Amino acid sequence: MKVVDAVAQVLKAEGVEHLVCYPRQSLIDACAAAGIRPIICRQERVGAGIADGISRSTNGRTIGVFSMQSGPGVENAFPGAAQLYGDNVPVLLLPGGAAVGRSHTPPTFNVVDNFRNVTKWGASLNQPQRTAELFRRAFTQLRTGKLGPVLIELPADTTEAEHPGALDYTPPKPVRTGPDPADIRAVAKLLLEAPCPVIHAGQGVLYAGATADLVKLAELLGAPVLTTNTGKSAFPETHPLALGAAVVSAPKGVFHFLKKADPLIAIGASLSRTPWGPRVPNGKRIIHLTNDPTDINKEFPTEAAVLGDAKLVLEALVAEIGPRKRKADGAAAEVRAVKEEWLKEWAPELTSSEVPINQYRVIRDLMGAVDRENTIITHDSGGPREQLVPFWESVAPRGYLGWGKSTQLGHGLGLIMGAKLANPGKLGINLMGDASIGMVGMDIETAARNSIGILTIVFNNGVMAGERDSMPRAIEKHNALDLGGNYADVARALGAWAKRIDTPDAFLPALRQAIEVTQSREPALIECVAKECYHFSRY
Repeated sequence: MKVVDAVAQVLKAEGVEHLVCYPRQSLIDACAAAGIRPIICRQERVGAGIADGISRSTNGRTIGVFSMQSGPGVENAFPGAAQLYGDNVPVLLLPGGAAVGRSHTPPTFNVVDNFRNVTKWGASLNQPQRTAELFRRAFTQLRTGKLGPVLIELPADTTEAEHPGALDYTPPKPVRTGPDPADIRAVAKLLLEAPCPVIHAGQGVLYAGATADLVKLAELLGAPVLTTNTGKSAFPETHPLALGAAVVSAPKGVFHFLKKADPLIAIGASLSRTPWGPRVPNGKRIIHLTNDPTDINKEFPTEAAVLGDAKLVLEALVAEIGPRKRKADGAAAEVRAVKEEWLKEWAPELTSSEVPINQYRVIRDLMGAVDRENTIITHDSGGPREQLVPFWESVAPRGYLGWGKSTQLGHGLGLIMGAKLANPGKLGINLMGDASIGMVGMDIETAARNSIGILTIVFNNGVMAGERDSMPRAIEKHNALDLGGNYADVARALGAWAKRIDTPDAFLPALRQAIEVTQSREPALIECVAKECYHFSRY
């Protein structure tokens, strides 16, 4: 067999069901022959997003794979890889490559070198006999330690060569790191004596499958829990100690308890300073539980740290604390009081009947109308993210796919397509703005062509509202931020069911129609003619 057929056998052995791809790439036919379905996207950045959705929605149990042709396909895929790297998503990238003898020969694009800063690990399949070795190393990296995208370049001459003998490949198992017992004892003592412990949970809790363990620790300590955007849904947001998730915007309780936190306990989170994440005040006592040693003391002085897999660390802490529950101090009642005050402040927005449509009314109506246990929802960057993150209450792990250390407009469309492919029985919803659909809207046709029954909700306010203060003269002289379009018409032309609404009372009837459409594996789009909104939950 050829090397390309051996690669397809590896992917089949790894449980890969979908090869997200953009031709020209010989791996597509080899995978089709092996029983792996190709999902051909319209642009490479969306292809990376589809693979992201497969990996993220399954907690990495199924690895998303994206393959693209050499040269321009690889070059166009770079921003997608950067998004995956920023959010630590385990996706296997399989770019085509020039013949081995042409590597490092200008103007040949050297894939491994150029992608080095946006991948966890990368290599070129430069010899047929290295097929099993390199893919074994790749899948070990995809399952072990701090996660991220991994790349194997497939040079044209290597993939068309004969594979030497039978393929000897066994999928590698993930390897977890357990904590030092002395560190666990030290941290447990600090937590039991803490004046006002607040937990800051990240995506590492989700990848470790540690939600139940996080709930146990929070209840033992009586500690409120906030999550990062990527960690949203790691802690059930209907729990009495849940504060919700934070980007720049967040529920009022996040801001309230970040100020009070003593200490702040980061679990499965890097605590990276980012323009789009929770603002941790300087001077806080930090206890850091992470599987990456480079996180510790990176941004904040760390009083105590534990290195290890989030689930193993949480299990050890819960066992060490055992019956020695921290004395209750009424944190749950304070969480409830702040939340009730916040929702009362926002009630006029959440129940608004104004025209153009208030986006918060749509979010409230949407949350009340769907079965959140069986829904996966994501957002796009900008306004939709800032509006959805605070007010959507997640009830199940990975029911919400938050993203955003890199905030590329349009990533949510591919993300929800991948999530729907991996979870066909769930309702998949993406909220996006008019700027983001302008970036990636043609890939609605990808969903239609591949019978991926997603629901897209577009907030069309006719302007890039978030940039209003960045170019006042250009706006005054040239209306530089204005956008235009009837996106429901575009979606219909691309093969989706679509409806445009301009009053809030029209949303729920349109939603019921759209959900029914998606159940027949047809994509649906609701375009909401929305107001220009600058009001976000920031305190």
